[in-house]
Amino acid sequence: MSIEKIVEQALQDGYLTPAMEAEVGRICDTASELSIEEYMSLDRLMGALLTGEVVAVPRKQFINVMEELVLTEAIARVAEIEATTDATLDLGDVAAYALNRLPPLYATTEEGASYQREKAKGEVSDLISAQVKEAISRNMDRPDFYPERQSIRKKPVGDDVLGQVSSLLQDYAHKFEPAHQSS
Repeated sequence: MSIEKIVEQALQDGYLTPAMEAEVGRICDTASELSIEEYMSLDRLMGALLTGEVVAVPRKQFINVMEELVLTEAIARVAEIEATTDATLDLGDVAAYALNRLPPLYATTEEGASYQREKAKGEVSDLISAQVKEAISRNMDRPDFYPERQSIRKKPVGDDVLGQVSSLLQDYAHKFEPAHQSS
């Protein structure tokens, strides 16, 4: 989509979504030179953002509390297995498998997230444990079909559980700041 079309859509909707913002950034990064029309569209967008005519939607206005609950359970189970066997499990695969079989628990505030956590403890903690257990079982039993597959995360991360946990926390944990490792 062109910058002009994106700006036109943002002005029509009153919102600039993260996807629209990313596409404008991609176009600007890859173009050797922008046209006058593109500069005029960007200027119009900046004016609309400054006046409030267009609102930039934050990247994430909500969280799925189920993600942190599943990660907590998966981290504990995977660590147990890896400490007592020579198996190496993919924490991301385990969490994704379980999450795809569990109901989401979205919240937009810390109070809402606390409510969802308490609700989950009472209503779905056994289901979370069962789905993580099933995910681990599937992960351990699966053959290495596609060794060339690449994870969504672009940066290389250690294959150990700690590296995977750190990576997932950076993506999902509220206000996570990774510890800087000394060389």
